[in-house]
Amino acid sequence: MTAPALADPRSSFAGPRKRSRNLEKIGWLYMRGSGIILVVLIFGHLFVNLMLGDGIHGIDFAFVAGKLASPFWQWWDVLMLWLALIHGGNGMRTIVNDYVTHNTARRVLVWAIWITAGFLILLGTLVVFTFDPCIGVTTDSTLWEACQA
Repeated sequence: MTAPALADPRSSFAGPRKRSRNLEKIGWLYMRGSGIILVVLIFGHLFVNLMLGDGIHGIDFAFVAGKLASPFWQWWDVLMLWLALIHGGNGMRTIVNDYVTHNTARRVLVWAIWITAGFLILLGTLVVFTFDPCIGVTTDSTLWEACQA
């Protein structure tokens, strides 16, 4: 008696496969590309903040306010924020797809991940581009003189 023949794993029982975008491949490529860019952005961020100037002792509210006043650093931080949150969200999506077997639970969790990532991206972007260190400064504040200029 011979064992039944197994179908070729690449064969299709439903006829020829339609050409469509392979979102998993796009996600995989995104993870590799964003990971490389994030390494550069994060180590650049750490180098400028911790190694140049007074190092960690120089980081205070004025240092952050000064950095966020520069469009270069605003875009640097926003790019780092966007890439990191989308990279992390895609990684979480992959984990959910791998380990959650119930379709409805998987769908709810993936939606929750992307809604949360989108909200954090929106909130972080607004903070970076609308940051004003002089809001709410009163005459008894240490920032009063700097904000009067």
